Amino acid sequence: MTRVVIVGAGKGGRALLEMIVGDPTVSIVGMADANAWAPGLELARRLNIPVATDFRELVQDPRVDLVIDVTGNPPVAAEIHRLKAPMTEVMGGASAKFMWDLLAERKRSEELEDRYSLMLRELQRQAEGDFIIGQNPKMKEVAELIARVAPTPTTVLIRGESGTGKELVARAIHRYSNLRDKPLVTVNCTALTASLMESELFGHKRGAFTGAVADKVGLFEKADNGTIFLDEIGDMPPEMQSKLLRVLQAGEIKSVGDAVTRKIRVRVIAATNRDLERALEGGEFRSDLFYRFNTFTIPLPPLRERSEDVPVLAYHFLRKAEAKVNKKVDRFSPEALDLLTRYPWPGNLRELENVIERSVVLASTREVGLAHLPLYLQDNGPHRLTTDDGFLEAKERAIAVFERAAVSRFLAEAGGNISLAAKRARITRRNFHRLLSKHSIKSKAYKTGNHQSQ
Repeated sequence: MTRVVIVGAGKGGRALLEMIVGDPTVSIVGMADANAWAPGLELARRLNIPVATDFRELVQDPRVDLVIDVTGNPPVAAEIHRLKAPMTEVMGGASAKFMWDLLAERKRSEELEDRYSLMLRELQRQAEGDFIIGQNPKMKEVAELIARVAPTPTTVLIRGESGTGKELVARAIHRYSNLRDKPLVTVNCTALTASLMESELFGHKRGAFTGAVADKVGLFEKADNGTIFLDEIGDMPPEMQSKLLRVLQAGEIKSVGDAVTRKIRVRVIAATNRDLERALEGGEFRSDLFYRFNTFTIPLPPLRERSEDVPVLAYHFLRKAEAKVNKKVDRFSPEALDLLTRYPWPGNLRELENVIERSVVLASTREVGLAHLPLYLQDNGPHRLTTDDGFLEAKERAIAVFERAAVSRFLAEAGGNISLAAKRARITRRNFHRLLSKHSIKSKAYKTGNHQSQ
C-alpha cells in the first residue's frame, strides 16, 4: 500500500483527496495547508485524516512513500525536497497536475459506465411513452445505442419506417441526457412549406416580409441550451439544408431580415423514413449534411421484423385504450392475438395502436375478439384451399392480399401522400389510385396512421 501526504488543500487538493480516498491501494497519512479552513482540510477532518497547517512534520515522516504537492509554490516545493526522507518520492508541478487529470478521467469514465448501466436497466424496464424494448435483439441494440449516446453532445440520426417510434427514441435520448431539464423542441419538416420553414426555424424580424408585423423567435433559439428534434429531415427543401448545415458547423443562426448572426448551443436529433443514400444519388439531399447527420445512426426495425414483441405491445396499447375510452376491456382472445402477431403492420406501432383503440370501442365484453378487428386484418389471415377453391380463385385472392398490404405500406411510409407513395412503389399515380379504389383504401386515414374508417 502506498502511503501519501497531500500538501495543498484548496479546490485542487480537495478534488485529489476525493479521488484517491476510496482507493484500497492508497493510505493517506495526512493533509496540510496554511489555511486552517481550506476546503480540503474540512473534508479530511470528516474522513478522520490527520491535518496540519504546517507541512514540515508530515513530509519528514520516514513512513511516507509519496508527497503530492499541489500548491504550485516553488519555495514550498524546495522545502519539501529538503525535509523529506531519503526514500520518499515527491510529485509536484506538472506531474501532480497530470496525476490529477488522470484520476479525474478515470473517475469520469467510471461515472459514465455506472450511468450507462443504470440507463440501460431503466430503458429495458420501462422507457418514456410507448417505447418498449421487448425481446427482439434489434430493439435491445437500440436501447444500448440510446444509453451510449444520450450523455454525449453528438448529433443523432434515427432511421426507420413511418410509425416505428422515431420521436419516442428522440425523447428517450433527451430524457437520459445532461440536457433533460432543458427544452426539447420538436419540428415536423413535412408540416412546413419551404417559404415558412426558415421563419419557423430561425425566426424573423419585423418587416422582413409581408405579414411580419412583429419580431418572431425561431424554434432553434427556443431550443438554445437544449435539444431540437427535426422529424422527417429527408423531406427538407434543398435551400434549407444549406442553412441547417451552417447551424451544425458553426452553431450560428440568423433570423429572416436580420443582418446579425447569433451563437446558439443546441443538440440536434434528426429522423427520417427516406432512403437518404438514394436521395443523395438523385441530388435531393446534400452530401455534406448527410455526413454531418450520419455520425451516429440509430436504425429502428419495422414492427413486422419484431413480431415476437407484438403481444406485449398489444397489451400496452390495450391499457392505454382502456383509460382513454374509459371502458373495461382487458384481454384478447387467442385467435385475435394470433392474428395481430401474424399481420405485417405496414403502419407499424401507430397502426397497431389505432387498431386496438378501435377494437376497444367495438368490444361488447371485456375481451377483444376476431370480430372486433378490421376486415383488412382478417383478410390477411392464412388462406387455405377448400373443396370449392380452384387454382385461379386462390391465386387471385392471394394477389389481392398482397396488393392491399403493399399499397397500405407505401401509403403509410408516405404519410398518406398518394403521389409520393406511387413514386416509391414505382408505378403511375393513376395505377396507384386504381389500387386504392379496388381495395377501398382511403389515403386520408394514413395521414394520421388511423385505419379505423376502413
